[in-house]
Amino acid sequence: MPSKGVRDCVMRLKMLRLSVSDIISKIAAEIPFEAVSVDYSFTIKIEDYAPYICGAVHNGHQFRKSLWDNCLHTEYERWYEEDPCTKEMVQSHPIVIAGCDSRFEYDLNRAPETAIYTDAWGKELWKNPLPDHEKVMSLKKHTNFYKVVDALINKIESKYGKAIVFDMHSYNWKRWDRPVPTWNLGTANIDNGRFEAIADSWSKKLGAMNLPNGIESSSKINDTFQGNGYFLKYITQNFANTLVLATEIAKVYCDEYEGIIYPEVVRSVEEHLKELIPLQLREFQESI
Repeated sequence: MPSKGVRDCVMRLKMLRLSVSDIISKIAAEIPFEAVSVDYSFTIKIEDYAPYICGAVHNGHQFRKSLWDNCLHTEYERWYEEDPCTKEMVQSHPIVIAGCDSRFEYDLNRAPETAIYTDAWGKELWKNPLPDHEKVMSLKKHTNFYKVVDALINKIESKYGKAIVFDMHSYNWKRWDRPVPTWNLGTANIDNGRFEAIADSWSKKLGAMNLPNGIESSSKINDTFQGNGYFLKYITQNFANTLVLATEIAKVYCDEYEGIIYPEVVRSVEEHLKELIPLQLREFQESI
């Protein structure tokens, strides 16, 4: 974790609006900064070039105006399938990268060829086929995000020899017709020969959380989701010494049917993760 001096310095960091090339240049020079991309599609904060990264690729809800009239899904239907507050849960950590746009515009957790939906959760998305120029605009944002991810992981791996990424997601637990865990860890696409013990340890930490409002915390591995997202796959396939922990919380921190966020639960998760993520980092550093 950053020292007090670094944290004090970070408090004075100004939020910048930067091009992708400028963001990558700052990463290459190891300059602490906080920025939104010039097109407002993602944010990145680097208080300190620490050996771990927090990501929230589905945190965003923005949906550009040129798509509004053509979209068959309501704003609530889009919100329901997004992962609100996942950035907030990890915002106190030194490196955080998060999407600002809705996955209904383009999905950062899918490969480019499938990142633009034609239908979503059994319902057609567009009244009329999406024009090519709209697809190009969306895929450019997708490409730029991964240019930054690539530069960031490269920098952390080159600095420390390895890195760990906490890939934060949430899911709608009430739609399941069986009991499901508060936390699900997807490990199907990590190197389990090297990292299985680390994943198991992380799952146990999550399951031991003491959450407010009588919420029971439980955790399982590959129960509701298996960790098949592109963010994990891209990093795993391109960086041999980086472990991505696809970490899903059931939406116990909101009413997924009413669209109401429970800020006291979000804050509790954030406070727990302030403690648990550095512990997991230490185990990771000592284990391989």
